[in-house]
Amino acid sequence: MKSRWNDEEAARYEGDLGLRVYTSRLLGQEKSLVLHGGGNTSVKIRERNLLGEEEDILYVKGSGWDLETIAEAGFSPVRMQHLIDLSRLPTLSDPQMVNELRTHMTNAAAPTPSVEAILHAIIPHKYVDHTHADAVVSVTNTRDGEQRVREIYGDDVVIIPYIMPGFDLARLCAERFAAEAHEGTIGMVLMNHGIFSFGPDARTSYERMIELVSRAEEYLAARDAWQVPQPAPQSYGEKALREEIARLRREISEAAGFPLLLVSHRDSHCLAFAQRDDLERITQQGPATPDHVIRTKRLPLLGRDVAAYTRTYRVYFEEYAPQAREPKTMLDPAPRVILDPELGMVTAGRSAKEAAIVADIYRHTMDIILRAEALGGYQALPAKDIFDVEYWDLEQAKLRKAGSPPPFAGEIALVTGAASGIGKACVEALLEQGAAVVGLDIRADIQDLHEKPGYLGLVCDVTDEQQVREALESAVRRFGGLDMLVLNAGAFPDSRPIVELDTTHWHKVFRLNLDANLALLRESHVLLKQAPRKGRVVVVGSKNVVAPGPGAAAYSASKAALNQLARVAALEWAGDGIRINTVHPDAVFDTGIWTEEILASRAHHYGMTVEQYKTKNLLKTEITSQDVAVLITALLGPIFSKTTGAQIPIDGGHERVV
Repeated sequence: MKSRWNDEEAARYEGDLGLRVYTSRLLGQEKSLVLHGGGNTSVKIRERNLLGEEEDILYVKGSGWDLETIAEAGFSPVRMQHLIDLSRLPTLSDPQMVNELRTHMTNAAAPTPSVEAILHAIIPHKYVDHTHADAVVSVTNTRDGEQRVREIYGDDVVIIPYIMPGFDLARLCAERFAAEAHEGTIGMVLMNHGIFSFGPDARTSYERMIELVSRAEEYLAARDAWQVPQPAPQSYGEKALREEIARLRREISEAAGFPLLLVSHRDSHCLAFAQRDDLERITQQGPATPDHVIRTKRLPLLGRDVAAYTRTYRVYFEEYAPQAREPKTMLDPAPRVILDPELGMVTAGRSAKEAAIVADIYRHTMDIILRAEALGGYQALPAKDIFDVEYWDLEQAKLRKAGSPPPFAGEIALVTGAASGIGKACVEALLEQGAAVVGLDIRADIQDLHEKPGYLGLVCDVTDEQQVREALESAVRRFGGLDMLVLNAGAFPDSRPIVELDTTHWHKVFRLNLDANLALLRESHVLLKQAPRKGRVVVVGSKNVVAPGPGAAAYSASKAALNQLARVAALEWAGDGIRINTVHPDAVFDTGIWTEEILASRAHHYGMTVEQYKTKNLLKTEITSQDVAVLITALLGPIFSKTTGAQIPIDGGHERVV
């Protein structure tokens, strides 16, 4: 590991707190040190208060901030003297500790201080850094971990046996530090937890962390336990997995009690790990550090027996909950990590971001396990210690305070014709409401429509059935299944009277407006059947179904046929709990087919201005793509949970329709 310190960059940060921000970000940039909000840092600064009195303030990382992106506002200023006084108490409950931290901040708007604030305060150094370095955890999570730590560091660090984070850890560290630290002490190793470094200035504390972690890396490398090779995984070819993944997702979602996304990782590293002969022994001990349990659960599911996993989780809860100081409410028993020889590593989350965080953590866990095994054998903490963190008062409080998730959290929607107009508006509306969205379009820019973990844009000609099957396979491997289908792709061809309508043109329109949607419905059915909240389809029809116009025979007939197809599907699929409804827009002018020239031409044809033409309906209102998307998302949601086979116009009122 190399120091990332750069004098020119450091010069851009002012004062002690500014440099605290700089080196915190340097730590956060190194994923083998901290992941997704892990680790914490602090600096002690002497300040003058409003009364003119000088006091020492601990600026410690606040809850909810990530070291990689932290700013000065992410540090909570707490009065040092009070923290020192608290450290001398015989006991202090977690709720009491949080209250004391919050009520002794000098800025009421600052985030809640880290639960390790007292620990940072009692370390007698200006700057303190704490990480969960992979290399250090790989060493501590072995049968003879403490002995190995002493081999690596000698008396340069104080070694702390594992104890629950919070007040008890702070007190133990204070006792050990007072008894064992000396002038040459530069760090502290917390067994099965992480490592601290400290120093008189930001650079020294940071570079001591780099040095300490590097020494652990070198120790592992010298024993062939750093880059641990794995055998080539068995190949399962290009077998379609979408039905199996969708079924697994439904079972996991049912166990959780709410929909979850499943993200598949089938790279060689994940497949090789999932295919190990000793997988049960090395993975069924526990996480690399207790903090991970909040994201990953204590154990991954091996294979696909979800029912057995949930039974085991309930036994785990029932064994340790009675030993807790206060009553505990069981969390959902569904796995968040699945290891399967064919699927590789699969991670679950209520959003794509959440599933990605789980994947990041478990990738590092795999490396830690492999290194510890190469060093003599991986050994995690006992289940009781992991339970205590999973059901920690502070974590339970966060769950109680958490607001309701977005309406479509954990669900997956697929939208065709998604690069513009109604399709694009549907993608945006569904993302806003928490869904993971797959957008299909023949346009290449569909891939870059959104830079969000919950969006997948695929170039797909929906008239090509093989491309449709491949798109569905990609969608399920990325997000786990399919809950909602919006059939929007279509063509509104040039006006042609019947006497000029050739068969080739007719078939081309039908191929996109009808045949493609038949293929999408047929191929999606098996996935929609597995949707945890039952599948939903919305078909984008047209006013022309009930009120066709001259010159639009191919368009009107194909949309009318699609309308009948949707009605038959509603009849056939109701037994599977799948509901299918149709919207009939008219005069939606903010789409790709309506250029300014065409609008001007059509308005002139009717003897109107463009604005008059846009509102030539009974309500004299303009219909936009967003308006249609709002209706479509409503039809996909719980309000219409008892409606299927409906046909709803969204046209401002049309005299021929009414």
